[in-house]
Amino acid sequence: MERLTMQEEEAMRWIWQIAPCFVKDVLAKYNDPKPPYTTLASIIKNLERKKYVKAKQHGNTYEYTPIIAESDYKRAFMNGVVQNYFENSYKEMVSFFAKEQKLTAKDLEDIIKMIEKGKE
Repeated sequence: MERLTMQEEEAMRWIWQIAPCFVKDVLAKYNDPKPPYTTLASIIKNLERKKYVKAKQHGNTYEYTPIIAESDYKRAFMNGVVQNYFENSYKEMVSFFAKEQKLTAKDLEDIIKMIEKGKE
């Protein structure tokens, strides 16, 4: 799975949310100042080239549908983050966020409950 740029990832998040969609549908989701239509169309064309979306022609426009599920992208992205920044240890990642005060003790308790429930 080829890595996405920040602009591609933002467009992809909208496509996952509203698919199937046209460039104009994705553009409508952006806050002002919106990117130019042609810029967004190029970004989505790159997503097609990278095999994240497929295009279906309707007259002189294209309808886009995701090929890669959002959950698959998240899994691959997070695996890369853990591998590259946390010595391939999810424990190290959680420890980092706890030390940075991004996780509370209650959050950690909830995570433990989710893990235990997943083992059932």
